[in-house]
Amino acid sequence: MPHAAAASPARIDPRTFLWLLVALAVATMNAPAEIWETIRHLRVPDTDDAMRLAEVRDLLGGQGWYDNVQLRFQPPDGVPSHWSRLVDAPIAGLILALTPLAGRALATGLTAALWPALLFGLYGFVLYRGARGLFGPRAGVLALLAATQTFGVTVQFTPGRVDHHAVQILAILGLGLCMIRGGLRAGLVGGGLAALSLAVGLEGLPYVALGALYLAGDWILRGRPALPAFLGFGLGLGLAAPALFAAQTAPGLWGTTYCDALSPPWLWLAAGGLGTALAAAGPGGRLGSAWGRLALAALCGAGLLGGFALAFPLCLGGPFPGMTPLVRDHWLLTVNEMSSVPTFIARGQWEALVFYPVLAIASLCAAWSAWRGPERRAWSVFALFLWPGLVLGYVQFRGIYVASGLVPLVAGAVIDRALRLAADRAVPARRRWAAAGLSASLVSTVWMAPVVLGVTLAPDVRTAPDPSGALACSGPAGVAALAALPPGTVLAPIFMGPSILLRTPHAVVAAPYHRAIPGLTAAIEGLGGTEADLRRSVAAFGVDYLVACPSRPGDDIRGAPAFATRLARGETSSDWLAPVAVPGVLKVWRVTR
Repeated sequence: MPHAAAASPARIDPRTFLWLLVALAVATMNAPAEIWETIRHLRVPDTDDAMRLAEVRDLLGGQGWYDNVQLRFQPPDGVPSHWSRLVDAPIAGLILALTPLAGRALATGLTAALWPALLFGLYGFVLYRGARGLFGPRAGVLALLAATQTFGVTVQFTPGRVDHHAVQILAILGLGLCMIRGGLRAGLVGGGLAALSLAVGLEGLPYVALGALYLAGDWILRGRPALPAFLGFGLGLGLAAPALFAAQTAPGLWGTTYCDALSPPWLWLAAGGLGTALAAAGPGGRLGSAWGRLALAALCGAGLLGGFALAFPLCLGGPFPGMTPLVRDHWLLTVNEMSSVPTFIARGQWEALVFYPVLAIASLCAAWSAWRGPERRAWSVFALFLWPGLVLGYVQFRGIYVASGLVPLVAGAVIDRALRLAADRAVPARRRWAAAGLSASLVSTVWMAPVVLGVTLAPDVRTAPDPSGALACSGPAGVAALAALPPGTVLAPIFMGPSILLRTPHAVVAAPYHRAIPGLTAAIEGLGGTEADLRRSVAAFGVDYLVACPSRPGDDIRGAPAFATRLARGETSSDWLAPVAVPGVLKVWRVTR
């Protein structure tokens, strides 16, 4: 009797293996301790997250939908927020849904942990569908896997990250995929997503403008076949933008110009886009040459931009009109998200540089593939959004936020191609290794090695403040000590303002927001100047408590150690400041007038 053939060893399906890798990567994106700290102690990664939760809490506490004034910020008048209620609403709804099950405090922590996870799930779904439709199922799974390793993406979906950047990443990713698909329906959806991005925050404005120019240029070159996408985009943007504006803006402010939020200047541009698209569908539909279509588009564009310059000259200088050099130098330019690559290098902040290589390589890959490869429309849209993010990110770190959301699309396609080449032994080994190296370079975690090397070999070049010092002062444990004091107005370091608003009943003079120039000025001058400077700031805002963070003193703006810094060190005292003993690292004084 012949021997039975040996059973072949069981093999796992490659696609199943990739999905298991994705599941493992998603499960390990965030440390359990971080998730628990967010749920239990409302740990948030950034000052903006704390301010968002403070706004949501006020909304749940009865503040009106259209009333976005933070009354405990520079009291008694308060400071109007330029953030969108469209982001506040789902967060507030989730807290309300969880409150009967867990109580308000725990429901807030659960929401802070769940909201970014839910958004990442939606981002992953859109990313997978987009990559699968363009490059195949395996590329879709690989794009998901790459997303879990792309720091520019994961930092926006970490527990406690309830700011609006994740929503903008989703909106612009959706816009890009709609532009690639083309057609009237995709154009309508893309225009609506562009409007949503503008309503949530103006960081997406460059991408919306580029998307409009791309679709207009496509119509100029190809004529009628490209018209439906252009018309749909114009209709979606032109109709959705005013609707979203009205949904979140008090009727009494509909005529007020704000350069930092969706308001008449940007509605003018949206309406101009709608008008241009309608002109393309009307008289433009009879133009048989690209030159004629170019002339029509140029005429519409000149009228649009000329009208903007004449009607809204204030916004030509950017979103921060009225900012003084003092505030710009001692606050704005010191914030990480406003810092440039040379600034990071000069400060020795090597960890920030891990975000840039993958964005640069993805931009190069997209541009090359748009020039030479298949799916040229898709790659041209990728390049259209990646390159501005890289350029803007070089000048200001926050410029990379939206563009990073497209990096996994490029990585998924490139890694998928590298796997195909690796399986084809007819391909020269040199080419297979080059493809493998390119694939690895699109994974952010690979770039941790040179960052660690830089930190290890050149530790002395770091001049940036240690973030642990700020966290010790502004985190839950640090600020909790202030909550036990009778309510009053607090003059504290700027970065502590949102945490104090979130975790205590106190009012604050300063927080890191450009609409609050008087408070920023008072904090910079008061905490960084002489005793007379401090008394002036205290008197101007009726301050009850002075708070100092010993590890993060204010800038010495007078060329000598600031009075508040010497006070925190115990090197001086004053008869109008009575020390208040509180547990923790903070130094606190009660103003005795």
